[in-house]
Amino acid sequence: MSLTRAMTFSCPYCMAPNDFEVDEINDVGQVQVLDCQICCQPIEITVTGSGEDLELHAEREND
Repeated sequence: MSLTRAMTFSCPYCMAPNDFEVDEINDVGQVQVLDCQICCQPIEITVTGSGEDLELHAEREND
């Protein structure tokens, strides 16, 4: 059984879709900084919820 789930979010800079592997145990409630796969801008990712109700929140890092 895998503890990660593939999820997609839109970059808050260029709106391009980005893929992200969510660790359902360790990523919830944590803030991670990723670079957009298209425009390379830094994005703060926060994972909330649990089980089937996981949500990704993507915000510009410098706002």
